[in-house]
Amino acid sequence: MLWRCAGINAKDLLINEAIKDKEVRVVDENGAQLGIMKSSEALKIAVSRNLDLVKIAPKATPPVCKIIDYGKYCYEQSKREKEARKNQNVISIKEIQLTLKIDVHDLQTKASHAVKFLKNGDKVKVVVKYKGRELAHTELGFDIANRFVELLEDNAVIEKPAKIEGRNMTLILAPSAALKKK
Repeated sequence: MLWRCAGINAKDLLINEAIKDKEVRVVDENGAQLGIMKSSEALKIAVSRNLDLVKIAPKATPPVCKIIDYGKYCYEQSKREKEARKNQNVISIKEIQLTLKIDVHDLQTKASHAVKFLKNGDKVKVVVKYKGRELAHTELGFDIANRFVELLEDNAVIEKPAKIEGRNMTLILAPSAALKKK
């Protein structure tokens, strides 16, 4: 028989002779129902039209097969997938690390870096690291995190509030609505 598109990866679709069902429901290339018939008859119709018989709904009773140009179908499918990937908006999370003994100017510098990240549409994960006995003074870490958030109040909103996890305190900031409009 005719094996068109033999080099194309069949994505879990059976085509032409690979369809082993006795009876199938057949739909032609225009979407018109041709009815239930033997798969050999459906294959003869597809070959006479110089098209392929593709099993599109294998779990239906009887299975649904469509007479289409399989190469064109695969091409259009790959175009749709490529378009979907292109329209996908990937958001990454950038991390900024702070300590309890950070100076004011260093905090402002880290805040300016965070503003750049937020303007690019990324989220910012702020990590306050506790060293040694600093873990006994967790309130100082919350103070530093609050000062950092105050520096970013026009550009960021708190997506996940500050939480202590082991020797670190983390909070996640997302770009504000005003920043997204720019």
